[in-house]
Amino acid sequence: MKLTEVLSCLPFYDGPTPVPQIDIQSIEVDHRNIVEGDMFVCIKGHTVDGHDFAKKAIDRGARVIIAEKELDVPAPVFTVPDTSRALAMLASTFYHHPTNELPLIGVTGTNGKTTVTYVLEKIFNEYGRKTGLIGTIQMKIGEQSYPIHNTTPNALVLQQSFKEMNDKNIDQAIMEVSSHALDQGRVFGCNFDVAVFTNLSQDHLDYHKDMDDYLRAKSLLFSQLGNSYNGEKKFAVLNADEEASALLKRSTAQHVLTYGCNHPADVIAKDIQLEITKTTFTLQTPEETVEIQSNLIGMFNVYNMLAASAAALALDVPVSIIQKALESIKGVNGRFEPVNAGQSFAVVVDYAHTPDSLENVLQTINEFSKRNVYVVVGCGGDRDRTKRPLMAQIAVKYADRAVFTSDNPRTEDPEAILDDMVRGLSRNETNYEVITDRKRAIHHAVNIAKRDDVILIAGKGHETYQQIGDVTYDFDDREVAREAIFSREE
Repeated sequence: MKLTEVLSCLPFYDGPTPVPQIDIQSIEVDHRNIVEGDMFVCIKGHTVDGHDFAKKAIDRGARVIIAEKELDVPAPVFTVPDTSRALAMLASTFYHHPTNELPLIGVTGTNGKTTVTYVLEKIFNEYGRKTGLIGTIQMKIGEQSYPIHNTTPNALVLQQSFKEMNDKNIDQAIMEVSSHALDQGRVFGCNFDVAVFTNLSQDHLDYHKDMDDYLRAKSLLFSQLGNSYNGEKKFAVLNADEEASALLKRSTAQHVLTYGCNHPADVIAKDIQLEITKTTFTLQTPEETVEIQSNLIGMFNVYNMLAASAAALALDVPVSIIQKALESIKGVNGRFEPVNAGQSFAVVVDYAHTPDSLENVLQTINEFSKRNVYVVVGCGGDRDRTKRPLMAQIAVKYADRAVFTSDNPRTEDPEAILDDMVRGLSRNETNYEVITDRKRAIHHAVNIAKRDDVILIAGKGHETYQQIGDVTYDFDDREVAREAIFSREE
């Protein structure tokens, strides 16, 4: 694409005039990915500044630099006030605004985003649609999977991915949208058709100044649905049982479709029956009412299924297809995932890493447990410290015994994190112990479990690593649990 065409999306910029007649082969933000003919956009990150690598980008073949300040480099430099905002515009323009042709659902909320996106994937696959999915676990384009580093990638990766989805004839794109991504403008340029809200509870207060700021960031997804009614049918799908939905409703000019269990809503679950192996309920929609029997366990998964059902209805998926998908989905990687190795007790691995999600999962386990409930849980380092005592309080409240251990301590002292957790417990609380090493903690829980007990290993879910200091180690809660079960002395 000609440089003049790429820059046409920017209303104002400083740089050489006339604009050089240069062919741009690609846009990059990492100088190590530069090849001959690329445009390099200098992004200021938390630890590095792309402006410091402009010369290296040129040495590798960059023909144009986009920056926030003048640079003494041997290539044309175009300056803009904010390169992060410019990146979204440039990427969308370079890749020909791919989401204008690609139906896109965005799912935001503290908990449930991943499950909702996977349920939606199942629904659209049952409907005969080829799907693309972007989220915490991975990116999927059709049957092809790719690793992912952030729940929501940066604007450049998103636009590249949506272009690839169009090239591979994807019919429906579904993505998780984090509050960080919304606040940082990573989804600028994404033309959402449906925005889904799951719930709001404490998380990410290391980033957001308070819960109001956290909700403000979430509301951006709904305001970004736009104000026009030009033939594009757009929907905000909101949880009627969540107080925060009231602000989100005021944040959007588009159609609102609600779901819930306890308040009037467009999509409702009634006659809910929760069991250890299945969940049954009556799904009532504006179109028809059907009975659902699903493999997804727990009340929180009823809400996840309602959210996905409402979003699918907004895009004209028949209720019969939704019913078939809800009844055939087996589960989601690392979300209330059972570990079965022939043991006489249950082991469940779940990503629950917020007070609300941990409480939801433990409440669900208590509804069907016959004997003792054990929980192995920690808190991540370099993250919101205020939730640590809350996590510990919930663990000892709902479990017969809690084992506090390391999660991903990152650059923090693991024992200091655990001290933060137990500091909020009363002296009367004795049903817990602290085992810093996560592998030892899981082995300990497995070794003390008896027939019909339930062990919840919480916090990491699908993750296959543990970050300690600056080192990332191979670590999978599911594999460690299996190893513990096999080595257990009966």
